[in-house]
Amino acid sequence: MASVFGHSVVGYTLTKLINTKHSKLLLLGAIFSTILPDFDVIGFKFGIPYLHPFGHRGFTHSIVFALLWALVLMFAFGRKHKLIWFLVILLSTISHGVLDAMTSGGEGVGFFIPFNNNRFFFPFREIKVSPIGIEKFFSEWGLRVIFSEIKYIVFPCFIILTVRILIKKARRNF
Repeated sequence: MASVFGHSVVGYTLTKLINTKHSKLLLLGAIFSTILPDFDVIGFKFGIPYLHPFGHRGFTHSIVFALLWALVLMFAFGRKHKLIWFLVILLSTISHGVLDAMTSGGEGVGFFIPFNNNRFFFPFREIKVSPIGIEKFFSEWGLRVIFSEIKYIVFPCFIILTVRILIKKARRNF
């Protein structure tokens, strides 16, 4: 998996790209949604194997889960901006699995659970897999993960947000 930090940057970026109202609640919802799929690690404590549909990188990393979660938050908090809430939360939640499918470790991502239990990776797998557990994260391994995420997640998100700002400024000048 990418780290909490890498996932959060994507949620922040998606919110800034899609949401023109700059809702703080939506921003928090997006960031939380990028992290939520990894709550499945709790399954290890209950004996759920990694490759089980409810194991790590299973159902909570699926497109179906992202759709259901986006609908819940859209109806709970969307009010007048339901479509924006739905899009931001859906894409933020899906982004978790997308980033995980680009990591150097693990057993793949169950994008299509419950319809297909196969796990997938993308051909690009340069993001260093983050260790599970806080104590392991604060190590040389964790440092390699952070540098990898700066290169492959933070920097591209920064470029995307910079281009968005430049486009906005250019539109104001015309």
